[in-house]
Amino acid sequence: MAVILDGKKIASDIKTELKESIQKLKSEGKPAPGLVAILVGDNPASKVYVSSKSKDCEEIGIKSKVEALPENTTEDELLDLIRKYNDDPEYHGILVQLPLPRHIDENRVIETIIPSKDVDGFHPRNVGNLVIGKDTFYPCTPYGIVEILKRYDIETRGKHVVVVGRSNIVGKPVANMMLQKKEGANSIVTVCHSAAKDLSRFTKDADILIAAIGRPKFIKADMIKEGAVVIDVGINRIEDKTAKSGYRLVGDVDYEEVFEKASYITPVPGGVGLMTRAMLLRNTFEAYQKIMGN
Repeated sequence: MAVILDGKKIASDIKTELKESIQKLKSEGKPAPGLVAILVGDNPASKVYVSSKSKDCEEIGIKSKVEALPENTTEDELLDLIRKYNDDPEYHGILVQLPLPRHIDENRVIETIIPSKDVDGFHPRNVGNLVIGKDTFYPCTPYGIVEILKRYDIETRGKHVVVVGRSNIVGKPVANMMLQKKEGANSIVTVCHSAAKDLSRFTKDADILIAAIGRPKFIKADMIKEGAVVIDVGINRIEDKTAKSGYRLVGDVDYEEVFEKASYITPVPGGVGLMTRAMLLRNTFEAYQKIMGN
């Protein structure tokens, strides 16, 4: 039976630590860190995410601003706004909420944010620094996964980490982070995905399994070995007529099945998702420190 990796508690601890650091800055007469979130269009999920991030900032003392732009905003208008905040000394982090409307090139947008304010960790320069092990901003979800492992003192050195999924947001960066020759990593890493004829061939060999494929309850108990550490990144809505909303959230792991066989497991909700938000706050604080020379 597994120990639950409580992302909610760790995220709360991180926010408390950051709040204390920001209060100290303010007591010394220094300005607060600043984060601007840019939202284009009316995607309901994006609106919820941006609102949650603004509340997080307010809670710990980060100055936050939301730039809500209409769906028909042109790419050039968005890029001009990003350049404005690149030059604004009051804001140390810039977040452009994805996905963007189809007429806007995500890559151009990401590349326009200066690397020193790229608190999502998506700029090619920051991604390159991650791969070669230099100081950088880590993408927030992989950063949160690594932090969970550290805070629960889960051994990673020499362990076989299997990542299911190869997205630029989770799969590729977390694989590269776990490869690094440093504390909290130094693992042997396998990345597998939908092209594998038999995924269980790989997942059964994992000491630490990171599931990030976007398929509800895909990882079953017979796909992991006894005592594996299971990190579930998935957030999927499935129909549930007993719920008031008509649906409930589940991960990429069949939690009830796998719980009995794993040594540690993250719940959904209450696991990696909350950590993603907490690590955005940490990245913003770290951006402030680098820009201000603190």
